[in-house]
Amino acid sequence: MPHEKRNWNDPAYKSWRRQVRERDNFKCQWPGCECGGRLEVHHIKTWGSYPGLRYDLSNGITLCKKCHAEIKGKESDYEQFFIKVLELSLIHISEPTRQAEISYAVFC
Repeated sequence: MPHEKRNWNDPAYKSWRRQVRERDNFKCQWPGCECGGRLEVHHIKTWGSYPGLRYDLSNGITLCKKCHAEIKGKESDYEQFFIKVLELSLIHISEPTRQAEISYAVFC
């Protein structure tokens, strides 16, 4: 059911959000964001359109509330950007001496 309503208290959904936040070191992943505000977990490929990816760790990214609000209604425009952000983050974790740069606009 693509348009199934989310159950925010579902143990699987809670676990997925926790794992995404942990992977992202409890920080907004928008490059340059230093907001330190409330963190939310964003589905890179939308909840409604990709039910098979709802709990896939690679389909989530941690954003502060402000950055998350900036992309509302434009989620598909940011899919590839967030995938690249996660790729670069994983490169940084596995190869600390490697430098990676991407262009971005800072919302915070």
